Amino acid sequence: MNKKLKKDFYKRELLTVAKDLLGKIFVFEDKRINKKLKAKIVEIEAYDGSIDEAAHTFIGKTERNKIMFEEGGFLYVYFTYGKHFCANVVTGNKEQGTAILLRAMEPISDLKIFSERRFKKTNLSEKEKINILNGPAKICEAFNINRDQYGIDLTANEIYLLEAPKISEENIITTKRIGIKKSIDLPWRFYIKDSQFVSRK
Repeated sequence: MNKKLKKDFYKRELLTVAKDLLGKIFVFEDKRINKKLKAKIVEIEAYDGSIDEAAHTFIGKTERNKIMFEEGGFLYVYFTYGKHFCANVVTGNKEQGTAILLRAMEPISDLKIFSERRFKKTNLSEKEKINILNGPAKICEAFNINRDQYGIDLTANEIYLLEAPKISEENIITTKRIGIKKSIDLPWRFYIKDSQFVSRK
């Protein structure tokens, strides 16, 4: 049985945690529907407010980003473009202001629920199955993650990550982050080389 990741996993250096998140299993025990939803993390982006203008913590602590200044192991959820939620894993030590955006996942359980939430139907084409979790807003829509999940402790029992075999360096692609306009040259996007569920190759 896969073990839940502990606090020490998240409190390490940002890029180390970022690469190690690949392949891990994201679990949401959603009491609202009495289901345990699962997906495998296949793509992430790292953000560090101390040097990174694209990070929400670059401007300092605010009501919106304050959970990012806690120690690693919390979920930072934010609302963007007036319609989408995105979820991030907080890393490092207290006041560090680092986090990792969950960019794409491979569905493991309850494809029917993900399908209904994303496409309002369950009979999906192959392309739709691949697209179901291949973007940060798509992940939150499929899992129904919103402001209610802001600040959740990832070592507790609602949303957590499970151990999985480490993805080897040769199977990790490193690129610049996408969809941002600042600090665009930082090579802080990582994804699993052979995954068809990645948002963009």
